Amino acid sequence: MTDSSIESDLLTEAFFTGLPPTAITFLAGCASQRQIHKDDILFHHGQRADRFYLLQHGCISIEVVAIEGPSLELQSLGPGKILGWSWLIPPYSWHFQARVEEPGHVIEFDGEAILAHCEADAEFGYALLKRFSALMSRRLEYAREKMMNEWRPPGFA
Repeated sequence: MTDSSIESDLLTEAFFTGLPPTAITFLAGCASQRQIHKDDILFHHGQRADRFYLLQHGCISIEVVAIEGPSLELQSLGPGKILGWSWLIPPYSWHFQARVEEPGHVIEFDGEAILAHCEADAEFGYALLKRFSALMSRRLEYAREKMMNEWRPPGFA
């Protein structure tokens, strides 16, 4: 996939709406398309985070890895969803695990290059930070609700 076709795809995604054309062009230049296969792990909890993803086709499960037993699925993401914010915040390590439930493809972004640009261009960095902050807030709320529903310890509401 060329930068121009990635750029066209980004222009149609709500997450990128309102970014200036130069920002979209820059992001497209830091991106590549990647096939994903069932049960692939895009990232593991604790690993270095240096990228993020736009899911175009397929389904990805965001999970909390258990010390024993199966992982707890926090959320299942489908097409159009952004995955990953840990590349933006020190210590730059993943907080969850992402496992492919249904094959498809993602646009994979080079978080290190984008972070360097955020540092150099405060307006660009702030625009991305606002988008990712909203994403983090929603994902953490899903995680809290899911854990409260799944892990009902005695004595807790």
